[in-house]
Amino acid sequence: MTLHQSARPQQSAELLGIGLSTLWRFAKERPDFPRPRKLSPRVTVFIVAELLAWRDAQVKEAA
Repeated sequence: MTLHQSARPQQSAELLGIGLSTLWRFAKERPDFPRPRKLSPRVTVFIVAELLAWRDAQVKEAA
């Protein structure tokens, strides 16, 4: 997976090491979490580079 790719929700959750329901909860409740993009009525993706940047920021905040 390259940084310029998008990932479906299940792939995004696996990338972050969280469950699918947690991914959707973060998207709904956390203002700092990357926003999902609707490509069509039945296709939603997240941008991989945004997810990785968010993950890295969480590690820095915890340190």
